Amino acid sequence: MKDFLKRNPYWGLCILMIVVVAGYWSWWSTDRYVSRATVVLESPQIAAPEMSFASIFGGAGGASSDLLLLREHLLSVDMLRRVQDHLDLRTHYSSQGDFFSRLRDASAPIEDLHRYYQRRVKIDMDEYAQVLKIEVQAYDPEFAHRLATLLLQEGESHMNQMGQRLAEEQVRFLERQLERLSERLDSARLELLDYQNEHGLVSPTHTVESLNQVVATLEGDLARLQARRSALASFQSAQSSEMVRVESEIRALREQIANERDRLAQAAGDSLNRISAEYQTLELRAQFAQETYSSALAALENTRIEAARTLKQVSVLQSPVFPEYAVEPRRLYNITVFAIIALFVTFIINMLVLIVRDHRD
Repeated sequence: MKDFLKRNPYWGLCILMIVVVAGYWSWWSTDRYVSRATVVLESPQIAAPEMSFASIFGGAGGASSDLLLLREHLLSVDMLRRVQDHLDLRTHYSSQGDFFSRLRDASAPIEDLHRYYQRRVKIDMDEYAQVLKIEVQAYDPEFAHRLATLLLQEGESHMNQMGQRLAEEQVRFLERQLERLSERLDSARLELLDYQNEHGLVSPTHTVESLNQVVATLEGDLARLQARRSALASFQSAQSSEMVRVESEIRALREQIANERDRLAQAAGDSLNRISAEYQTLELRAQFAQETYSSALAALENTRIEAARTLKQVSVLQSPVFPEYAVEPRRLYNITVFAIIALFVTFIINMLVLIVRDHRD
């Protein structure tokens, strides 16, 4: 055996490393208590509105993206700072544990503390079940349980703040738009009323239609009188009283028709056709302003309903466990894995050495 170890010292080194590592995991490594929790994100069951701010600018991500956001926040530096303020991680992890597992410097920079924090807090996402599995390791069971509970509380608070902030920004934006549209609607209505009062017409369009009917009636009367004049001319002279009366009626009708047509259309002045065209333009503006205001008002109300759906509740499927015994480190597992790897590497080195020796010979 001694001769074998002399010829192959790497086997001796391998056995020594296995013994040292086994001794570390068996007697020296410090117990760590693990608190586990399983959570899922849920939203209030409110029917989605037909028109909302989110539908205009694009919907938010689904449950998977929310869980990923929650996971990243729980492992972030911001979360580490909050936890440090509440539980003092530095003191706990630096005052306990063996040399290799504890936080060696209680005043370590935040980057080093964050790396250590991520070794003691593990969060896995089950994409199929859409749940987060949280695992917290600490040197006493109470601290592990308190840390896991704090992570759940802070995570839920953060998700709700994100949803509320987005919803408030959407509502504020729509309220500003609604205020601007309300002012535009009031201005359009006032302009329309002023125009009606200025010209003394409630609806110039209807007035134009009425005048067209009057002109059509007068033209019908004129046509009848002209036909009557033609009939009278066949047996009466132009100086007869009947012909004179018909001629005067025809002239009066022609003057009346000319006057009514001048009211409807003329090159300059306040003709009814120009007034009607301007009135229709103002009326369309007022209608458009009212429709836009109504749409914005509906969007605002639907966005307020949508805001309630953005609230996220961290529903606990498995509440943080108060550990009764230490489950970390897994001593036998770690020793076995290290021994297998060490033996495998040593065997490869041994094969390489034998190959080199054969080539030399």
